Amino acid sequence: MQSRRAARVRSASNIEANDENKATTTTRLTRAKAAALSTDAASTKLTTSKLSTTTTTTAAQNNRKRAALGDVSNVVKADGGAVEESKKVGGKKVSSKIALTNKAAATNGVTKTTRTAKAAPIKNTGKEEEVKRTNNGSGVMAKSRKRTTTAAAAAAKAKKEVVVEEKDASSVTTTTTTTAAAAAPTVKAVAAVELKVKVDAKEAEPVVHASKKIRTKEPAPRPPHNDLDDEDADDPLMVSEYVSEIFDYLREIEPATQPNPDYMDHQDELKWKMRGILIDWLIEVHTRFRLLPETLFLAVNIVDRFLSSKVVKLDKLQLVGVTAMFIAAKYEEVFSPHVQYFRHVADDGFTEEEILRAERFVLSTLDYNLSYPNPMNFLRRISKADQYDFQTRTVAKYLMEISLLDHRFMEFLPSHVAAAAMYLSRMMLERGPWDADLIHYSDYTEDQIMPVFHLMIDYLARPVKHEAFFKKYASKKFMKASIHARQWAKKNAKAHGIDISAPEPVESEEESR
Repeated sequence: MQSRRAARVRSASNIEANDENKATTTTRLTRAKAAALSTDAASTKLTTSKLSTTTTTTAAQNNRKRAALGDVSNVVKADGGAVEESKKVGGKKVSSKIALTNKAAATNGVTKTTRTAKAAPIKNTGKEEEVKRTNNGSGVMAKSRKRTTTAAAAAAKAKKEVVVEEKDASSVTTTTTTTAAAAAPTVKAVAAVELKVKVDAKEAEPVVHASKKIRTKEPAPRPPHNDLDDEDADDPLMVSEYVSEIFDYLREIEPATQPNPDYMDHQDELKWKMRGILIDWLIEVHTRFRLLPETLFLAVNIVDRFLSSKVVKLDKLQLVGVTAMFIAAKYEEVFSPHVQYFRHVADDGFTEEEILRAERFVLSTLDYNLSYPNPMNFLRRISKADQYDFQTRTVAKYLMEISLLDHRFMEFLPSHVAAAAMYLSRMMLERGPWDADLIHYSDYTEDQIMPVFHLMIDYLARPVKHEAFFKKYASKKFMKASIHARQWAKKNAKAHGIDISAPEPVESEEESR
């Protein structure tokens, strides 16, 4: 029975010892075990105290207050950039301040003190070496701190030392005096150079302004106009906020895409008459495909620019025209005709491969620059000042396409041609004078328009040379603009100084009607 009880007690004690949720054990304690437990408790207490001390010190260091720019050195720095150093001389501790490379910049009698980013390390000399700590508020070794002055007192002391150094430069032996003395000649030289540069700039200023006035001539004053773009402020499609900048940019790039007006001089087999026949045929193709007006103007511009750069034989002139229309349709149209349709309108004179190969050659010759300021854009801009009159704009479109057929218009910019077309159209339909709004939105006055105006009347008053062009605008769709325009030109040519020596042309069926 006694053995069973002992086994039962041992098993219960083992269960209780392995129970991690039980706070205390009920095992019997001997003297040896008590002594061992007391030793372990003492070592645990010592270790715990060390850990708590270390934790307190670390927390104090982490929570200590730092300066605004951060204190990362072991020395105390005064406000003037000086370093406080403790020395033991004659049994007494003496604190001296050594400046960190002070540079005095004498500008207009004001002395400024600066310091470099890095300072040379300072070695403390003496038998005793004190441990210096920053004012971190940790409370460790507080009696060894040397910095007891406030920031205002340190600044006043540094200022006083600078004044003493300025009065007696020969007796000062600190680093501040040496650095300032070495930097003084350089500062004076820099100040002298800056003064000389300012004087030279003041002397050269009137010359620069005078040259600017000579280069940029201000345009002649124009009468005040009405701001018609404010009416379209609520319409996002009219982009009234940017429309002025857009057309200023278009006028700026006009000369970049203007062909050479005399390129026919270096063409061996071509004449201006042949070019007129080609453009008249392109107008017929353009009408058959029902393409946009912008496509026709761009196609003719591509032909002229290409002929200005390359010499073309007569048998390849039609290929140039077909390729130019094919490229322009790709650029302007939403759905451009397939290449096989252009092969068909050329009476199968060229294969599709030849047209595609010519397309690559033409684009490479033009450097892929198709940003042509189309005269249709300028005509629509001027129509705003014309109240978007449909009849005036239709006649102006006919007059503007004259510049495609007659090579004499090649020397004028597209915006100039558009302004002259609107001017002549309004005169034919008796829409009133060329007022301030029209001058502003076309950017051309009546005197500037006159050269193009006379060329248009001269073309209209002479016999019909381009049948496809005349028939296109003789239809009801275009209000028979070609018929009425020619009749008006014949009546008023002499009044505008146009001498017509050629006989009266034979009227076609559309004109006789």
